[in-house]
Amino acid sequence: MFPFPLLLLLLFASLISALWPLPLAYEHGTSAVWIANGLAFSYAIANQTASSSSSRNATASNVTLNTASTYAIVQAAIQRAQDRLFNDNFVPWKFHPRNSDFEPASNVSKTYIRSVTIQQNQTDSPAILRPLAGQVNERYTLSITTSGVVLITALSSIGVLRALETFTQLFYKTSASSGGVYCPYAPVRIIDAPKFAHRGLNMDVARNYYAPSDIMHTIDALAWNKFNRLHLHATDAQSWPLDVPALPNLSRKGAYRKDLSYSGRELAQIQEYGMYRGVEVVVEIDMPGHTSAIALAYPDLISGYNVQPNWANYANEPPSGSLKLNSSAVYTFLHTLWVDLLPRLAPYSAYFHTGGDEVNANVYKLDDTVRSNQSAILQPLLQKFIDFNHGYVRAAGMVPIVWEEMLLDWNLTLGSDVIVQTWQSDEALKETVAKGHKVLAGNYNYW
Repeated sequence: MFPFPLLLLLLFASLISALWPLPLAYEHGTSAVWIANGLAFSYAIANQTASSSSSRNATASNVTLNTASTYAIVQAAIQRAQDRLFNDNFVPWKFHPRNSDFEPASNVSKTYIRSVTIQQNQTDSPAILRPLAGQVNERYTLSITTSGVVLITALSSIGVLRALETFTQLFYKTSASSGGVYCPYAPVRIIDAPKFAHRGLNMDVARNYYAPSDIMHTIDALAWNKFNRLHLHATDAQSWPLDVPALPNLSRKGAYRKDLSYSGRELAQIQEYGMYRGVEVVVEIDMPGHTSAIALAYPDLISGYNVQPNWANYANEPPSGSLKLNSSAVYTFLHTLWVDLLPRLAPYSAYFHTGGDEVNANVYKLDDTVRSNQSAILQPLLQKFIDFNHGYVRAAGMVPIVWEEMLLDWNLTLGSDVIVQTWQSDEALKETVAKGHKVLAGNYNYW
């Protein structure tokens, strides 16, 4: 009889795998199956004609948005899976005790997987490239038999993407000089679906510039972990690193450096990169607070810019500065901004975030169009401001997102379509739901 600690160790070792996140249901055995060179994938949608076995002719780099389709999304995912399996795999040394003999025997007959069958049992929604939360069914099943038969079923192309991520996580590279890729868990049966319709990461690229390639690497990591949203906090008090051709001085003067700004082409590439990986990139332009970088290009639009030394009276962080609330020039600026920016974002995302956090009332005592910090005066002006911005968001065919303060601190009337993002407490989430709004939960106390 094994000692109890050893029993626990053996049990733990038998359950170790690289699957993440853990599927809803996961059954496996202990037989090894290997992947043959020239592994083929067959893909069919409902009763439509099957897409063929090789993925080498369809990648995210040679398929544009105009030609994007269910087939293009899946074929690109197939190529990524093949690349992961054969070129970017690993030997699972750390899954096993030191000096253990965990790899399949090399001197016995091997069972090979020669093809993977993918069945998508429903056609994709027209919104597949820019879905609202919950619009795409990401559920999938995956089975691998001890004889090497692999079947993936899903209800959408995004479900197929999630299944292929799981498929690659089941396989390891052998340390033998002869090479090879194997799964030690056959037979495998997996049923999986997300618990949350929105699974996102907030990435601040205004306070900390990241090269487009770094953002794309982040999207890769999100896809591996089956996230489906990347929230780009694109502008803030510290910098405006986003090119707006109709307002070129915003990034020329507002970025940390002239070369540290995202061109329209780069932003589209980032969003398209996410689209092919089931990660919708949602852009935020935070306002009316957190906008002091605008003053570097358009100083007449900002009140209380960079007050020193008592910046804390007018902002949560330096440099202080907020868009004026009762200025016709500000509304002309916003019109120009939205008419340029939103039509470029709309093909890639169903959402646009208009910010609204940490609006400091005192800064409007310095606003020559307001001269007050009284809520009775500021609240109607903020209501007009939000209504104006959200009108443009809706006209672009997108859904507005705001930070919690617009609803909970300023008691603004928000459209029933507006998503409220809470960040300060769990209680804020409860209050927002009680007011009838959908909520994105991101309590900063858990970061």
